[in-house]
Amino acid sequence: PWEDEVRGARPTGSRSEVAEPAPPRTPSGGEARAERARPAVPWDDEARREPAPRRRPTLPENPPRPPAPATTRAVFERMAERAVRPAGLVRRALARALDSVVLAAFAAGAAVPLVPRVTDHLQAKVDAARGSGHTTTVWLLDATTAGYGCLLLAAVLLFGLLYEVLPTARWGRTPGKKLCGVRVLAVATLRPPTFGAALRRWLVGALLGLPGSLFGLFDRTRRQAWHDRAAGTYVAR
Repeated sequence: PWEDEVRGARPTGSRSEVAEPAPPRTPSGGEARAERARPAVPWDDEARREPAPRRRPTLPENPPRPPAPATTRAVFERMAERAVRPAGLVRRALARALDSVVLAAFAAGAAVPLVPRVTDHLQAKVDAARGSGHTTTVWLLDATTAGYGCLLLAAVLLFGLLYEVLPTARWGRTPGKKLCGVRVLAVATLRPPTFGAALRRWLVGALLGLPGSLFGLFDRTRRQAWHDRAAGTYVAR
């Protein structure tokens, strides 16, 4: 039983000493701040779980393509001009000759029923002058012959409107131009001209005739004649 009393005692000399517990250590100011700043250790199960893996962004199957660089208008104009080059003067002259033959044939056909009437009217005037016994001047141009001339001119203009102006405004070519493989195009749009431009081109060409057409010999760019310049057109292949 005496062993229980002296348990933990260390005999030294004449008396035994019992080890006393060390007093608690008080942390200093810096150590206390470090203790407070230290994060708490996550002991729960949620804190011990591994973080969820980050999902990689998925790309669309067909990503949008970047827009193509804008092409200037001048590039398109040069490409279009190369595609529709000006027609040669030989083709143009042949096409004009074919259309002129058709117009002349129609004018001759329209004048056939008017010629006898005009002839009878003039012969009646001559006979009246001879019967008067005086020397008089018989004018061939009077109100009657002028009326017949205006009637013939209106018929030719109407036919030209249907034969040249409308096909030029619709398809850019007349039957003669189609046979020769040429067409009339507007300079600004490279398409068949409008009705007003086609009408202006035909009227100016009819008034100026051959001298206006020969002006195309001096134009090296598009070989425009005077009626083409008046209408803003040119003849292409």
